[in-house]
Amino acid sequence: MEIVQVVIDSELLRAADGAARRARVNRSALIRQALREHLRSLRTREAEARDRRGYREFPESAGENAAWEREASWPER
Repeated sequence: MEIVQVVIDSELLRAADGAARRARVNRSALIRQALREHLRSLRTREAEARDRRGYREFPESAGENAAWEREASWPER
């Protein structure tokens, strides 16, 4: 673990402390969890943006996935 110093406004600090109390964790644990979730969200958004660019640059041709769509259909009950 590393120790870092972060400057945040009083209102955000009070909100964080309240959230930490409700979650029954200390402030540091809450901030670590929030940062992990934020970084995970950023990675997801970056991957989605990459996918959108790829589909835009190489659009699907007509019927390209027809064989797969037959295989992926739900079975009859």
